[in-house]
Amino acid sequence: MTATTLPPTSLPQPIPVAEILPWAVFAGLVLMLAIYFISAEQGATAIFSGMYVHEFVHDGRHLLGFPCH
Repeated sequence: MTATTLPPTSLPQPIPVAEILPWAVFAGLVLMLAIYFISAEQGATAIFSGMYVHEFVHDGRHLLGFPCH
């Protein structure tokens, strides 16, 4: 029988909140923009004229349970 030795392992280092915060804010803004386009665009608060955005997100709107017609 041979003895197996494992190399020393290092402990994981925590990620500072200051590094995560800008990315979390960016992801939150992108998420809010996506939710706006899926849920409210081409309704009473339409930013773009026409039905292009509505048709682009139509299936996603129904998949997420937002009524549109």
